[in-house]
Amino acid sequence: MRGRRMALAMVTASALFTALIPAAQAQTAPAETVTIDKARIDAALAAMVADGRAAGTSALIWQAGREVYFGAAGMADREAKRPMRRDTIAQIYSMTKPVTGVALMQLWEQGRFRLDDPLSKYLPEYADMRVYAGVDATGQPRYVPAERPITVRDILRHTAGFAYGSGPTPVHTAYVAADPLALTIRLAEASRRLASVPLLFHPGKQWEYSAAVDVQAALVEKLSGEPFAAYVNTHIFAPLKMTETAWRQPDDRLPRFAAMNVKKDGKLVQQDAATARTLNFVDHALTPGGFGLASTLDDYQRFARMLLNEGVLDGARILKPSTVRLMATDQLDPAIAERAWLPGKGAVGFGLDVAVRKAPPQTPQENRGATGEFFWDGMASTLFWVDPANRLTAVFFVQTIPYDGTLHHDFRAAVYGRDYQGPAGD
Repeated sequence: MRGRRMALAMVTASALFTALIPAAQAQTAPAETVTIDKARIDAALAAMVADGRAAGTSALIWQAGREVYFGAAGMADREAKRPMRRDTIAQIYSMTKPVTGVALMQLWEQGRFRLDDPLSKYLPEYADMRVYAGVDATGQPRYVPAERPITVRDILRHTAGFAYGSGPTPVHTAYVAADPLALTIRLAEASRRLASVPLLFHPGKQWEYSAAVDVQAALVEKLSGEPFAAYVNTHIFAPLKMTETAWRQPDDRLPRFAAMNVKKDGKLVQQDAATARTLNFVDHALTPGGFGLASTLDDYQRFARMLLNEGVLDGARILKPSTVRLMATDQLDPAIAERAWLPGKGAVGFGLDVAVRKAPPQTPQENRGATGEFFWDGMASTLFWVDPANRLTAVFFVQTIPYDGTLHHDFRAAVYGRDYQGPAGD
């Protein structure tokens, strides 16, 4: 009898333990399971070409450690009648920025700087910055001393106050005149030119997309003692086996290079081959931190998978898990209310060189995505994201200028489903 009671107790305990496992897993599992529908994504890519928003599209998705989708539609080069393929090389523009952020955070892990150090501690040209304060009674611009120094954290989260091209203020005019991102100069000179331009606002007060990531690249050079591109090749691209990602592509890759398409009067106009060569097939002095890389789907997917795996891929450790989590954590104080166009990307904040989703989609029009994901995109409408809740990474290539957010909306809807909400936010 005693043995029977013990056996019954063991069975009961086993059943209770088994019942508890799903309950524990449910606390970390997404509210909705994402199942990749290849036909739905294929149709979305084809529709982008059919309605004239893209000449060619392609996408690569990994989930739970395996490839779950590759697809392409349309042409990489309409004039040459070259279809979009898996090995097509595309200009990724601002998807360069997260790569630069990873490079800088490697040096942070080594104790080379602290995030809240003044930037001028390492790049002295940023001491004593001035801030635009409107115009005086005679219509002349007024400038005041910055309330606090620019910090390294500011350049990682776009709160330094820098401009980024032309605009309505005298600061934008000064930026254009200084031409800090001229391809004929080196990063150190680019940094000095940018430092000569007054700030748009006091550091830490607003979020404004800017040339800050090019300053990050200059800081990588200063702290590492290596040219920026050489550092990235040695410490990121080589260990990740990203063999076809570069600022300067070898000439023999030109036949695989996607043509750029610019929308004019509602129609996409393909740029000529000489224009395409200008950025990626000429050995420029400047290696920008904020743009300039060209890559393939597979190469950039390896970078995304490394981030999903919290800093490691195929045994190559690029960052510590805690560093990736820091980069993917919102760095914007709630008091930073002015955020330019960032809210247009959804219920997001901004980490270190990536946007971070903080809550489920708030409206039917918002891009689908999971709370906790982090992502960025590029001027030619390329996109990548990392979705830890669903153990998913996605890379989307297209070469359409100006940036067309409808492409991202439709691609995400095809990946997740149009009504996807995912896990709740904090």
